[in-house]
Amino acid sequence: MSIRVGFGFDVHQLVEGRDLWMGGIKLEHSKGLLGHSDADVLLHAVCDALLGAANMRDIGYHFPDTSAETDGMDSKIILRKTIDLIATKGYHLVNIDATICAERPKMNPHIPQMKECMARVIGCDPDDISIKATTTEKLGFTGREEGISAYAVCLIQKD
Repeated sequence: MSIRVGFGFDVHQLVEGRDLWMGGIKLEHSKGLLGHSDADVLLHAVCDALLGAANMRDIGYHFPDTSAETDGMDSKIILRKTIDLIATKGYHLVNIDATICAERPKMNPHIPQMKECMARVIGCDPDDISIKATTTEKLGFTGREEGISAYAVCLIQKD
């Protein structure tokens, strides 16, 4: 048996005219995140953590922002493909612990739905996914509501 830990981080700018996707669900907000895909920072941080744990580089390597194939891509597809990638090395998810950093909208009411969505995509129990939310107390780009960031750690196992 082999177990490995991975860490992921992502950040995207908030802009007018884009939908806000977080944890695979669409949130009502006056702004959305700017990115080549749907810019779901939570799923991107989770994918980087999974890929890092499996020593398979990062999300930009596998899903480049220069590719027409990934333009506007739903990050749930990226997450599913990431799970499939780590499986090629014999790994499966044990658990995820993630934190979203945003002033607005408030994330806490949406966390159960995010967990359910992510669990369906991954094929795991929602209890294997922990999602927390915090603000930066009005400090920095997050505090000025210029962007949203997310951090994630994961544990994967090879039997």
